[in-house]
Amino acid sequence: MDTHTIHHGRNVKRIREMLGIKQDTLATALGLSQQAISQLEHKEVLEAPILEKVSKALGVSEEAIKNFSDDAAVNIISSTLHHTNGIVNYFPSFNLADKWLEAIEENKKLYERLLQAEREKNELLQKLLKSKEES
Repeated sequence: MDTHTIHHGRNVKRIREMLGIKQDTLATALGLSQQAISQLEHKEVLEAPILEKVSKALGVSEEAIKNFSDDAAVNIISSTLHHTNGIVNYFPSFNLADKWLEAIEENKKLYERLLQAEREKNELLQKLLKSKEES
């Protein structure tokens, strides 16, 4: 018989930490204080509305929070590894450097869009200022 009890708050904490999300960040996403997140992570059972909001903020299903276990996490991680003739290859199927470069490119594109928006805003303000000066 499994005597393992599910602790929603502890599961939220584990998932949050695995995702690299700080309590402050989760608190902001939920409109709560960091202290409220700390208290939430100590609750054994989360009420349905809170569970729904937290799961959406973390980008995981409610079931993931309800049923999270170390064994399940190990199974998920191990299923992402390559197995060859019983030998485990601990290198994932993606190149971390490539993913890092993709993220840099995405950030560069975002920066360029923001810069263009600022240029357009400045042009508009210049036109507005010029029209005010002429009138």
